[in-house]
Order: sequence, then C-alpha cells, then structure tokens
Amino acid sequence: MQKLTANKKYLFFGLLALLFALIIFVAIRAVPKEITISEYETLLSQNLISDAVLDENRVLLSVGHSRYYVLKDSIDMRELGKRVAISVKSGFSTELILFIGLVLGLFFYSLYSRRKKPATHQTSTELSSLVGAEAITPTISNVLFKDVAGIDEVKSELMEIVDFLKNPRKYREFGVKLPRGVLMIGPPGVGKTLVAKAVAGEAGVPFFYQSGASFVQIYVGMGAKRVRELFAKAKSFAPSIIFIDEIDAVGKARGGGRNDEREATLNQLLTEMDGFNDSSGIIVIAATNKIEMIDEALLRSGRFDRRVFLALPDLNDRKDILKSYLASKKHEVDIDALARHTTGFSGAGLATLVNEAAINAIREKRVLISDDDFKAVFSKVLHGKRKIGALNEAEKQLQALYKAAKALCAEWFGVEFERISLLEERFIDYDHEIKSKSEIIAKIKVLLAGREAMKIYQNELYSNCASDVALARELAHKAVSEYAMSKNLLASEADVLEILESAQAQVAEFISNMQAQLEAISEFLAQNESISRAEVANIIKAKYEQH
Repeated sequence: MQKLTANKKYLFFGLLALLFALIIFVAIRAVPKEITISEYETLLSQNLISDAVLDENRVLLSVGHSRYYVLKDSIDMRELGKRVAISVKSGFSTELILFIGLVLGLFFYSLYSRRKKPATHQTSTELSSLVGAEAITPTISNVLFKDVAGIDEVKSELMEIVDFLKNPRKYREFGVKLPRGVLMIGPPGVGKTLVAKAVAGEAGVPFFYQSGASFVQIYVGMGAKRVRELFAKAKSFAPSIIFIDEIDAVGKARGGGRNDEREATLNQLLTEMDGFNDSSGIIVIAATNKIEMIDEALLRSGRFDRRVFLALPDLNDRKDILKSYLASKKHEVDIDALARHTTGFSGAGLATLVNEAAINAIREKRVLISDDDFKAVFSKVLHGKRKIGALNEAEKQLQALYKAAKALCAEWFGVEFERISLLEERFIDYDHEIKSKSEIIAKIKVLLAGREAMKIYQNELYSNCASDVALARELAHKAVSEYAMSKNLLASEADVLEILESAQAQVAEFISNMQAQLEAISEFLAQNESISRAEVANIIKAKYEQH
C-alpha cells in the first residue's frame, strides 16, 4: 500500500514537471520580446515589420519568425499604420493561457502540500512574491508648460532640462554635465507632479511615474528590486524621465527608527543614481514637501544637485491659474477680485473652488458661473474636506506688516533673500564652514522683527510669530552651546537669554525709527502678496530721498 502511494506521488510530481516544462517551452516560442524605441525605429525604417497587432496597451510586431512588442503610448501609431496593417487582437492570448496553466499547477501543488503540512508564513510570502508587483510602464505626457499657469520662475529653471533631453548632443560636445536629479520642494497641491509631466511633455520623452510609497514593500528585498527594475526600464527608453513623488517615503533620513527594508531600498536608489552617467539621457525628478526629512546622502553632490522651490501662488499667479481654469467655462466672474480673496489657496485648491462653483451654477440652473457661485461654495471649500489656510482681509493686513518687518530687517542687516511673501520667505542659506557671531545675530534680529513690529504698531502679539521665535531661540542656543560664542567659556541658559534680549532691544529700536519704510513695504505686500530684495531696497531708497 505504501509503495502504491509512493508511486502516485512520483506520478504527480512527474506530471507537474512535464506541465512546467511545456509551459516554459511554449513561453519561449510564443511570448514576444520587448524592444526599445530605437530598435523599433530601426525595424520600421528598414521595412522589416510584416504586420502589427494592437493588444490593449501593447503593439505586437512580427519580424520574420520572431515576435516583438512596444508600448502603444511610446510610438506614433499613425506612422506605423502608413507602413503596415494594424489589427486588433481578440480572444484569449497565449500569455493568458500560459498564466492560467501556471496558476492551475500552483493550485494543485498547494492542495497537495496542504494535505502533508499546514501552511506557514514563509509559504505565503513565497507565493506572494510569485505574484509580483504591477508592471512598470512609461506614458507619453500631453501636458505642456503653456497648460500650467502661475509657475513662470519654475519654467525658466526647467527649460535647460527640457533642452538637454531634446538636444543631448549639443551639451555633450561642450562637455556640459547637467544635474542627474531635480528635487522639487513645495507644499501639497502646488502642482509638482503637473510640472514634472510638463517637462516630459515639452521634451517629448517617456515619463515613468512612481510614488515613493510604492517602493516600501512588506517583503524583504522587493523595494530594492522595484528600484532596479524602474531604472533598467528607463534606460531602455532613454532619453526619459523618472518621477518619484513623495520621495521622503523612501528617502527618509536613516537612523533612529531603523527599518532594514527601507534602508535597503534607499541604498539601491543611491546606487542607481550613481550608476548612470551624465550623458545617459535619464533625468530623475523627485518631489517632497518634507525636505528636512530627506537623507543627506540623497542631497549630496551628484544626485539631486538642482532644487526647484514651488511656493503657494501669489496674487498674479492666482489670476493666471483662475483664468486657465475658467477659460473653458462660461462665466461672468471678476477674476481680479476673486484672486485677491483666495490668498493661501494652492493650485489644487483653486481647481476645487472653480469646480464647486461650476457645480453650484448647475444646481441653481444658471447658464453662466457668477461671483455668487464662488461666494456660495467658498466656505465649503475653505473649511470642508479640503481645508485650505487662506487669509481674510484683516489677517492679510496683519501678515503684511509682520512680513514687511522681516523684509526690512533682512535688507538692512545683510541677510540675503530672494523673495518674501505673505505665507513664506525664501532666504539664501549659504553652507559656510565658519560662521560669524554677527551673521547669526543678524538672522536672530530678522526672526524677531515681525514680533516687535506687532508690539509697536498693533500693541498686540499674534500666533504667527511662534515659529520664528522658536527658530530664534534655536539659533541663540546653537551660538552658545555649539559655536562657543558666549562671553563665558562655560555656557549657560543665561548666555542664550542675553543674546535674545540684546537682539530684541536692537531690532525694536530699529523698527521704531523706520516707520515710513515699514509702512510702504507693508502696503506693497498687502497689494502684491510678495516682494523681492530689489523691490525692498528701492522702497527704502525712495523713502530716504523723500526726506
């Protein structure tokens, strides 16, 4: 009886082995091989393609006795149609039959295994790994820079990347090395993904989109494997763009809460970015709103060399964005007035606002979208599911005074900045190895300037100074404890307090004596919502000439 059972066991495994051998044999003969765009263009130009079959998102090509495929979105179907007849695949594909056979084999094998031993965690993990992740496929973006409103400064920064992807030979001949990676930094909803798609659309190259979270896998080694597959695929389609959204999910600083799988994935990403040369035609664009969480290794030279900051849109940007969203809709909206009442809205927030207003017009059975529709949904968008930190008119005036004080002090005390807006400022932080005490004190004065302006001219303190005061304390503490800049060799909290109080007294006296300049800058900010360093300098100069 035991011998008969053993014979059945051998027969079962023999049949299973035969099934797998048959599947592998048919797969080798029937499954088409993927080719690169350059290989496809060579076959097309030499008229070697005898027929083409459209199979969902792939195009199957017959060349002699061999079969190949390319992605439909990566080629010009009209050009292919001029050369050969294109048919649509119907019925069950060979790949589907093979897959069904493989699944049935695994199913019968698992039934047999369960009769012998209970399922374990390791077995489920192995089966899960056989299923694998979704295929990495590129898309051809149809978004252009003209379709993205309110990012004029960003467009100029990225045009070099577009030109490099379009004309790589021009840069190679001059020995120019463009950055391998571009890191886009900005709050949620400002359009980082849309900008990356616009770069790909302008350059006309394949676009590989991946979320940072998609690399963080449950199973050990799967994240690193997916990174390798992504870069290998991008190289086969070069020139191309890899876009990694929310890169902080995989590129978070190492240490602290150790995660071996995430570290392995990050190490693989670092290796891949070091592995392709500057003329490979691959650009990696990543996006984050938490740059402080990014591992320093990703930010070092040779990886994400170029940083692009996308801020919340200012007044003029919001006008452009609203015009863009309303262009295809019938309306009688005062766009200038609407832009002034949407301070703090991101591009995505404005899209939601316009859409809700359009829905309200339909609900009210009106033909045109009016200002009343925006008033009806403004509160819903502002405080509903998609809460947006907008400022009302009174808050805008207070914030303008607060930021004007910071801009005035920054220009006066030599703290360099590009632009200061109602909602953020962009200071230029040079990474000097040696820092002076005067430089640190000047930064502390700028951080305390807004608070002192509120005390002097509003006779009140507000919550908008909290983060600046915290940064001022941190700088003062660092000056004393790390840089040994206190009067005493043995530093104490009293030394920190002395630096803060001295800076506070000096900036209060300065703000009191610069009322005309402060009011002029504040008025400019209230009207335009942002101000550059050159504009601050011109206002100060104009006020001095008047006196």
